[in-house]
Amino acid sequence: MSDQPSAVAPPTGVEPDLAHHGDAEATAGLIDLAVNVRRARPPAWLADPIAATLADLARYPDPAPARAAVAARHRRHPNEVLLTAGAAEGFVLVAQALRGVHRPVVVHPQFTEPEAALRAAGHLVERVLLDAADDFRLDPSRVPTDADLVMIGNPTNPTSVLHPAQTVAALARPGRVLVVDEAFADTTIATGHPGEPESLAERRDLPGLLVVRSLTKTWGLAGLRIGYLLGAPELLSRLAAVQPLWAVSTPALAAASACASAVAVQAERAIAADLVADREHLVARLTELPGVRVVGRPASAFVLLHLPGATAIRAALRERGWAVRRGDTFPGLGPDWLRVAVRDRNTTDAFIDVLRETMEA
Repeated sequence: MSDQPSAVAPPTGVEPDLAHHGDAEATAGLIDLAVNVRRARPPAWLADPIAATLADLARYPDPAPARAAVAARHRRHPNEVLLTAGAAEGFVLVAQALRGVHRPVVVHPQFTEPEAALRAAGHLVERVLLDAADDFRLDPSRVPTDADLVMIGNPTNPTSVLHPAQTVAALARPGRVLVVDEAFADTTIATGHPGEPESLAERRDLPGLLVVRSLTKTWGLAGLRIGYLLGAPELLSRLAAVQPLWAVSTPALAAASACASAVAVQAERAIAADLVADREHLVARLTELPGVRVVGRPASAFVLLHLPGATAIRAALRERGWAVRRGDTFPGLGPDWLRVAVRDRNTTDAFIDVLRETMEA
């Protein structure tokens, strides 16, 4: 093994609960700031095709049309797309299909399912822990050179950090599979950039690149389970070999086709633009509160904040009817971190009032 100190084996003490997710916090009756799924009703161009499939559920799903639509959206060939039952299934396929890797590394803090899937498949996972003092920015040199599987999120959940594409691309090399979780890429936007800034979804020149995408966040389809992988055909064929038959349902396939359309992409860009103002309002209101620190420049549909005593405050918020995401289940964070979803300004203002009262109680 390399003696590079930046990648560390899982600690022997109390481990974060990798199976904990925001939906466990957003119980009935609470105002949900714990789950990063947009709550707006699906538009007709999305809801109608999904509903239309209900009359044809006796037929086995045919993924070919949806795969072609997704490929066209990302300027790829259909054999460079693998449709999955949500992004989470993609991580399981990686873990199961790539059992031969000898040094898998996960860059944290990030979504915990990639590591959980690797562990469940018997992999010994190492972690590179990014530093809050450096705004959780990625330094590719911290990843061991002999790591043959590297997993990272961009933008990263829960930090909301958007790493430069060239920085993430620097992790790619022959003999390594680089898995980039872009589940929230469609929430990002940049002035003068017509698409998703820093996305690698259209890159075909990087060896071993595997991009994981989700359609559940912006379009509120978490219950439908639809996502996809983008990569070289030979890599995707290895993953497809361990995927169950008909893994993606007919309604989910209809959603994939609809969300890959020009109408959908235009709507997605408009939603991302509106999100900027709502996110900036949330950050501005949070920074008014003494002791609350928002790390870095959030770029997605959620904000990570550091707040001493966050465990007790989160419990008190629940008693007052608000759900926020605990941070201690993410490797590299701890009990003084909370993740808060971006909502409309009225919801944010009401939340800040309750948070202030809770902190002062």
